[in-house]
Amino acid sequence: MKAATVHQLKKELQLRSHEELVEISLRLSKFKKENKDLLTYLLFEVDDEAAYILSVKEEVEQKFADINATTFYYIKKSVRKILSDVKRHIRYSKKKETEVELLLHFCAHLLKMKPNYRRNTVLINLYERQLSAINKAILTLDEDLQYDFGRDLESLTFDK
Repeated sequence: MKAATVHQLKKELQLRSHEELVEISLRLSKFKKENKDLLTYLLFEVDDEAAYILSVKEEVEQKFADINATTFYYIKKSVRKILSDVKRHIRYSKKKETEVELLLHFCAHLLKMKPNYRRNTVLINLYERQLSAINKAILTLDEDLQYDFGRDLESLTFDK
């Protein structure tokens, strides 16, 4: 079976009744956790982006606190998982301010992590890529936000 294009799906959804759309949405939410998470964001959290960011930050803090630090293998695995969760939340929001704020928070926690991430090449490269992504996202924001987030980014780069 070949999946339909987004355009085809949009046209078909416009033809459906309200009840059918509710049924489709509920059925879609049963199949994958990501679908349910996205639906939760769209229905309950899209109106209060600040609360959403705060909840994601708390989740990141908890996950960093729970990292098994016995070997760098487990640390790398956990950090990658945390980053993929952060990226997933960023995809839900689609706002550059949210992206910058969450990635800055992730990098700040990676910087504070014990044992130090600088003892592992993979983690160093991951950190550098995130700083680069933050920098690219900051350039798309308006000047006031660029200045504020730029200062936060500088604090992360000068700690090296």
